[in-house]
Amino acid sequence: MARMMEFKTEDGAVVVVESADSGPGSRPVSRDGGAGPAAQTTRTFEGALDGVRAAAQAALRVFRDGALQPDSVELEFGVKLTAEAGAVIAKGAAEGQLVVRLSWASGAADAT
Repeated sequence: MARMMEFKTEDGAVVVVESADSGPGSRPVSRDGGAGPAAQTTRTFEGALDGVRAAAQAALRVFRDGALQPDSVELEFGVKLTAEAGAVIAKGAAEGQLVVRLSWASGAADAT
């Protein structure tokens, strides 16, 4: 059954996320008039996303600084938030965890 998790942002706002299970690293909290208890996480929303941000920065370095020299790089991650692990790069619908799109401006190859 899906459960709700509460992450607080560094500026104090609350982000509620649906999760498959709350697991360790969270505790149930009640909200008046809500749809049931939500698990309150022990890390901030930004802290939960730190690993995904680091992965995106590393992937961008690989594609921007490599021999291909694209004009633009687009990365797509499926992200699953858990109370214990924070953000996890999740398997996508096509069984992939990362989609990379590289593009070059028209005529850029002719300039070299």
